[in-house]
Amino acid sequence: MILRFLIALVLVAIVCGGIVGFNIFRDQAIQQYFANMPVVPTTVSTIEVEPVEWTPGIEAIGTVAAAQGVDLTVEAAGIVKAINFKSNQHVNKGDVLVQLDDAVQRADLEAARTQAALDQQRLDRALELQKRGVGSDVTVDESRAAASASSSQVAKLQAVLDQRQLTAPFSGTIGIPRIEVGQYLSASQTVATLQDLDTMRVDFSIPEQQLSLLSIGQSVRFGVGDEMPFTGVITGIDPKVDPATRLVAVRAQIANPDDMLSPGQYVRARVELPVEQDVIALPQTALVSSLYGDYIYVVKPADRKPAEAGGDENQAPVLTARQIFVKPGRRSQGRIEVTDGVEAGDLVVTAGQNRLSNGAVVVIDNAVNPVKPTEAAMLP
Repeated sequence: MILRFLIALVLVAIVCGGIVGFNIFRDQAIQQYFANMPVVPTTVSTIEVEPVEWTPGIEAIGTVAAAQGVDLTVEAAGIVKAINFKSNQHVNKGDVLVQLDDAVQRADLEAARTQAALDQQRLDRALELQKRGVGSDVTVDESRAAASASSSQVAKLQAVLDQRQLTAPFSGTIGIPRIEVGQYLSASQTVATLQDLDTMRVDFSIPEQQLSLLSIGQSVRFGVGDEMPFTGVITGIDPKVDPATRLVAVRAQIANPDDMLSPGQYVRARVELPVEQDVIALPQTALVSSLYGDYIYVVKPADRKPAEAGGDENQAPVLTARQIFVKPGRRSQGRIEVTDGVEAGDLVVTAGQNRLSNGAVVVIDNAVNPVKPTEAAMLP
């Protein structure tokens, strides 16, 4: 009985020892495999840090409006007799755009003119009789008052007749007509919009902290997309800060060649500030933001040589990515200013950071590289 127990105990010990030994051997084999496995470098693009010319600016979103633009309405109600314009037609100041039915007003004006002519004749006759000494001063005064009243009535009816016409208050491009011939038009109804598209204005807002950087006549760049082909100047700065938003309203005026801008359109605005020299700036793609701070990767030679890693001594040195926390500053035109952590001459990774870790082996391929700071400085 005891012999059987001892045999079973020995067999269990052999089995357990075999399992433990196999696990130890397996772990050592795995460690040796990964230790001797060659490290696959990560391909990144880099840029050499160098001081650049920095053009700071204040960026905002603005709304385009015509320097002169109104929604046209008539002064008096009536039936539309004629529409003398078409959509997108250029009209000149004083052109008759809409004619209302004015038969009654013309008749009243003709009667008033006849009465005015008669009263003027009576005044002339009274003055002649007064010169001869057979007319009284009272008669002359009454005739003069009647003639003056008749003349005023003619002027009044002429103004009423003029209200039956809608004339262009300034030269510009008129929009789609919103009325039809024969339609009864009320005094408050909009006929069409008239916009002077040659000169535009842009209204935008900036934070109150940047108010001191603005001045009348300052240059402003505008654009719809990435490019900013339009140049204007600041013509107005609101002296009051909006207490609800803490923003300051700014207005700029720009030329509109070929009518490329339309009223109501959104544009990007950038107020240009004085140029600064020798500023360390990087493409915004180089900066990585995290909960622990902002950092970049700088490419530097590894501490070991290729021969130490089992390679040839004539090979190029192994490059690794070093994670460096930096202090970012202003942003402008796809670049970001770095005030601490980077020096001129450093090779900074601009693409491929999502696959990197501190100390990772890298290989540089700048075939596809984001815009360099020196190139971004030349962008419009």
